[in-house]
Amino acid sequence: MNQERPNPVALVIDDEVQIRRLLKISLEANGYRVFEAANGESGLAEAAQRRPDIVVLDLGLPDLDGVTVLKRLREWSSVPVVILSVRDQEEEKIAALDSGADDYLTKPFSTGELLARLRVAQRHVKPSPDTAVFQNGNLEVDLIARMVKVKGKPVKLTATEYALLQLFVRHAGKVLTHRQILKEVWGPTYQEQTHYLRVYMTHLREKIEENPSQPELLITESGIGYRLMDKP
Repeated sequence: MNQERPNPVALVIDDEVQIRRLLKISLEANGYRVFEAANGESGLAEAAQRRPDIVVLDLGLPDLDGVTVLKRLREWSSVPVVILSVRDQEEEKIAALDSGADDYLTKPFSTGELLARLRVAQRHVKPSPDTAVFQNGNLEVDLIARMVKVKGKPVKLTATEYALLQLFVRHAGKVLTHRQILKEVWGPTYQEQTHYLRVYMTHLREKIEENPSQPELLITESGIGYRLMDKP
């Protein structure tokens, strides 16, 4: 018996009700199932619940800037994202693309062009599944809720400690060099400041390792960097 493929799910995050209505009509007419969100926080919640195949994201949201929504989404999801915005400055486009957007379209827009760009973005989607929750031994990191637990109990991390752990989770099992880590967490001007990294690695290990002096999760790769052990 042939089983039809389910229609792709599109999530539209835009505070303009007219735009959402237009996109819903246009996308449903072209085979999409459409869900909507009027602000960034509800958009992130919908993305976590619906696991869409494509996201259409406005930058001018009432609660969070669209680039912030994009960065938070990219912490745990590789879903293709097409920006749809009235902002047409080159710097805005570069910031969005650098933050993980797959394409950028300015308002007013042609429905035909938008549909074509959605198709292209979906063709380029990465095959690896999204990982919302990382678990290894006693450690659990929920990237959607931004919650870290050890032995089932919440662990309080500073913003920098969380950014560091999140980076390791996104690349679990892979060696990250000192320069890579410093650039991602502190910025390109800190790539030689290895003492920052040593201090924060010590703090992080004290919070998540059973025996920080003999770590089993955050492993030192001598002279290279660090690696978070992946699930067995």
